Amino acid sequence: MRLTHLADYAVVIMTAAARREAGARLSASELAQETGVPLPTTQKLMGRLAAEGLLTSVRGAAGGFTLARPAEAISLADVVEAVEGPIAMTVCSGHEGVSDCALDAHCKVKPHMGVVGNAIRGALCAVSLTELAQ
Repeated sequence: MRLTHLADYAVVIMTAAARREAGARLSASELAQETGVPLPTTQKLMGRLAAEGLLTSVRGAAGGFTLARPAEAISLADVVEAVEGPIAMTVCSGHEGVSDCALDAHCKVKPHMGVVGNAIRGALCAVSLTELAQ
């Protein structure tokens, strides 16, 4: 399993945000400069992370973003799922009905792939932004 570039960049941005003092205002331009993630990508990701409840947007002259909850309460799974959606190892994972997989009608593994996805999600949930920021 590999993260997409966007998910990887989101982890980098959120980890940089976690290194700041609690409640610190974050700007996309500062985080882009600090992390090396291109500014348009940083802006896009910060908007998405805010829409998913991981960042809080603050308007006005002193505006920006803040972490929506303490860094120790935000997991790697939270960040990945905010960008990529639910963690699934295969196309059919999470589908109760028929997927577009050619093996779907007679696959004996499909019913068990949720166990694999849950194990991976559990491992990612065990890693907080605080740990990544150290």
